[in-house]
Amino acid sequence: MTTPDAPAPVLETTGLSLAIGGAPIVSGVSLTVAKGEFLGLIGPNGAGKTSLLNLLSGLRTPTSGTIRLHGKPIDRLAPHQRVRAGLGRTFQSSDLFPALTALENVRLAAQAKLGGSMRLWRRADRATESLDAARACLERVGLSARANLLAGALSHGDKRKLELAILLATGPTVFLLDEPMAGVSAEDVPALTQLIGELCAGHGATVVMVEHHMDVVLALADRLAVMHHGALLACDTPDAVMANATVQSAYVGEAL
Repeated sequence: MTTPDAPAPVLETTGLSLAIGGAPIVSGVSLTVAKGEFLGLIGPNGAGKTSLLNLLSGLRTPTSGTIRLHGKPIDRLAPHQRVRAGLGRTFQSSDLFPALTALENVRLAAQAKLGGSMRLWRRADRATESLDAARACLERVGLSARANLLAGALSHGDKRKLELAILLATGPTVFLLDEPMAGVSAEDVPALTQLIGELCAGHGATVVMVEHHMDVVLALADRLAVMHHGALLACDTPDAVMANATVQSAYVGEAL
C-alpha cells in the first residue's frame, strides 16, 4: 500500500491467484513496482514465476485478484491491449520469425505500434517511419550490422538482443523479461547483462525480470521478490532478501 505522499505504483497486483484444475499455481500475490524500478523475480523451478508473468501479460486469466497498470485495471484486457497500454514481454524461448530478417522482425513490431497495415511488403514511402524506428532499435542493441540476416541464422545471444529490439519497438513503459539469459553462453552473459541494464535505464523503464543467474539479478535489481510454491515469500532489497532467515530456510537444498 502506498502512502499519501508516495507516487502511485506503475504496476500493482492485489491478491493475484491462478488455479488450474483446482491446483494453486499462483497464490494471493500482492506486489507494487514503482516507476523506473528494476524488480528481480526469483525462486526455484515450479515456484510460479513464469505463471505470474503470464498473468501480467494476459496469457492467463487470474482466478482471483487484480492487476493495475498506471493505476488502471488490466486483468481482463487481451494481451495485445496490454501491449498498447505499455506492457512489453520477452519469453524464455525465442519468439521470432526465423525466415524473416532481423530488420523485418523489428519492423513488424514498430508497425504494430505505429498502426496501419501489417503487410511485409509495402511502398517504401509508406514504410519509412516503421523502418526508421526498427533500425534505431537494432542500433540500440548493437545489431545494425546484422539487420539483413535471417533471424533464424543469428547466434542465440544475438537472438536475445533481437528480442530486446522488438520489445523496444513496441514502446513499452513496463518490461517483463522472462529468463533473458536462458540458453546464452557463459561468455556472452556479462555483455547481455550490461546491455539490459543500459537499455532499461536509458528507456526509463519499469522492469520485472525472472532470472536464475543470481549474479545477473544482483547486478541489475533494485529489489528482489522471492516466490515459493506459488506464493510471495519475501520482497525487499537484494541484501535483505539474501540475509532473510525465512528465505534461507525455504531454500535449503534448493538453488535460487
